[in-house]
Amino acid sequence: MARHDSKRAHPEQLLPGTVSVITARIGYWPEAADAQANLADRRRAYVSRYALGRDYHKLMRTRLQKLVDRIQSETGIFSSRVFTDSAPVLEVELASRSGLGWRGKHTLLLEREAGSYFFLGEIYCDLPLPPDPPLAEHCGTCTACISACPTGAIVAPYRLDARRCISYLTIELKTSIPLELRPLIGNRVYGCDDCQLCCPWNRQAPLTREQDFSVRHGLDQASLVQLFIWDEAAFKQKMAGSAIYRIGHERWLRNIAVGLGNATTSPEVLAALNLRREDTSALVREHVTWALDRHRG
Repeated sequence: MARHDSKRAHPEQLLPGTVSVITARIGYWPEAADAQANLADRRRAYVSRYALGRDYHKLMRTRLQKLVDRIQSETGIFSSRVFTDSAPVLEVELASRSGLGWRGKHTLLLEREAGSYFFLGEIYCDLPLPPDPPLAEHCGTCTACISACPTGAIVAPYRLDARRCISYLTIELKTSIPLELRPLIGNRVYGCDDCQLCCPWNRQAPLTREQDFSVRHGLDQASLVQLFIWDEAAFKQKMAGSAIYRIGHERWLRNIAVGLGNATTSPEVLAALNLRREDTSALVREHVTWALDRHRG
């Protein structure tokens, strides 16, 4: 964040001559097994709903480029660059200022009809476009998202401590998950949706119309044991084209080991953990040892 602070605040540093930013969103909530029921079943692995289907980055960038081409067919050639979580861009701030929604207390973008279950993308360009007005905020006195965060990562309204966020811990963090946070992660093996699941504005959020975001490989209700026995070849084959692929097999096993450590003790859980006690990865072995100690303790 510190390394690219200037670029975030000054779009012209990413595309010289930028005078306008076109913001867009696309819904991702798939038709899937009940999220709350999945979280409550300690035998299952919870995968954030956005990652149940194919990776959104390529699809969103392709759509945005098609939009650029469509505009250029009307206006002529102009300078542009498209982004989807792919550069130091203040996505939520730009989207809120351009009227796509307002920033919720969990720091995500919210909209009355779409809730928060959508991806954001941007087109930086040198077209002098008239700006759209921002929307009014509609969170009111609600603090459900703050109360719902399993690790207390939402430390104040509109303020997130990423070091405690389960999405950061299971996706971005490359080293060991802090010991004090492991029991709080529960069965969340990739990302976390708790602050969105409790949000009143998501109660009527529509299902996505994008087939690419449909559930793949039964990830919406897979068991922890089932996923833990995947070898690296199986992981790469099944997760090809998924956002999960980029964390790699080692961190995937690390995350699931934490989930198994938080699961109800059973012969199946203990057998799965014992199979990886001597894993070639020190990172995996450490988390497996922790999980086995949890069951013994």
